Amino acid sequence: MTKMALEGVKVLEYAQFVAGPYCSKLLADLGAEVIKVEKPGVGDEARRRGPFPNDIPHPERSGLFLYLNTNKMGITLNVETATGKEVFMELVKWSDILVEDKQPEVLKKLGLDYESLKRVNPTLITTCVTPFGQTGPYRDYKAYNLNVCHSGLLSYFVPDAPPERAPVKAGGLEGDYLGGLNAALATLAALYGRRGTGLGQMIDVSIQETLISLQRVWAIGYINEKMDMFKILTQVGSTAMGGQMRCKDGYITATFAEDRQWASFVKLLGDPGWAKDEKFNTLFSRAMHSQEIEPYISEWMMNHTKSEIYHRGQAVNCPIVPVNSPDEVVNDEQLKARGFFAEVDHPKVGKIRYPSAPYQFSETPWAVNRPAPLLGQHNAEVYCSRLGSTTEDLVKMREAGII
Repeated sequence: MTKMALEGVKVLEYAQFVAGPYCSKLLADLGAEVIKVEKPGVGDEARRRGPFPNDIPHPERSGLFLYLNTNKMGITLNVETATGKEVFMELVKWSDILVEDKQPEVLKKLGLDYESLKRVNPTLITTCVTPFGQTGPYRDYKAYNLNVCHSGLLSYFVPDAPPERAPVKAGGLEGDYLGGLNAALATLAALYGRRGTGLGQMIDVSIQETLISLQRVWAIGYINEKMDMFKILTQVGSTAMGGQMRCKDGYITATFAEDRQWASFVKLLGDPGWAKDEKFNTLFSRAMHSQEIEPYISEWMMNHTKSEIYHRGQAVNCPIVPVNSPDEVVNDEQLKARGFFAEVDHPKVGKIRYPSAPYQFSETPWAVNRPAPLLGQHNAEVYCSRLGSTTEDLVKMREAGII
């Protein structure tokens, strides 16, 4: 069997929903051995979130949970009990990495804060993924993706959001996924650094700061010059800057904020006479007369398909792309050729396709070696095979509500 990139790396996950689990999923998909800890009888919050097959909720059939937890082993453990805490510490000794998402004060009260953990395992890398980080006045605040998006500029700068609806949150759980991605990157850096120092460390990931750091010129422009990009875009209008536009069979997205981009767009339109008017020569003059431009562009767009517009745009070096439907994306010939959607067989759901990885390794390939775990599925394997517990011990711990 081909060796995987992170084979031999041991990860303990004490996190739920998206950010923390996505971090450890990325590590697991590269070959790390990940043990996921869930609360007995309840499990990860993601188990109660859809989509569900046939729209029937079930804790073992959540599409969100199934995707986020491939390649992991799953155990149940109540760390709020004395025995549960002892068992958790044994798992910490076993681990190279701990991924957690709890508020600092919660772990401190349980005696599971980083200072306590590193006394047990000095080489441990602890990756903390929380809404606002481990320090500051918000350190112990709870927050969902909606809260963090509003605190991290993402809601204010949603592209193409109409002024009467702003600020609005971007679709999906982007903040959580980006936080998890940053956490995985930082964890790999710490793992590499440990090779030289022999010591572990704590990684403090703030999802709020993750979002702000990804706003690039939006954030920089406001911090330094109080430049409100949302107001600028509202005043300039989508017609002057580009943006999403309706066409014959759907939508396209174009960019012509720069004059050279506008020139290539005019070529795409067939060099119409109206575009030669001097008042359309610059961005700001086009902005002032955007209401005059819009009917011309809309009429042309509604007479052409996405495919026609895209390929004609390529020919004249115009930055324009089709907005593909979900059906078009999952059946895209490029994704099929690269095998991006991988089929996984799960005991409660059967065979379903998942997004795989946006990268490919020539020597240590990405792979799905196991589906997401059932709640407590690997209790016996982990507690008996790795920690030396007996079957009788498991029965007692289950009866006491510890596992």
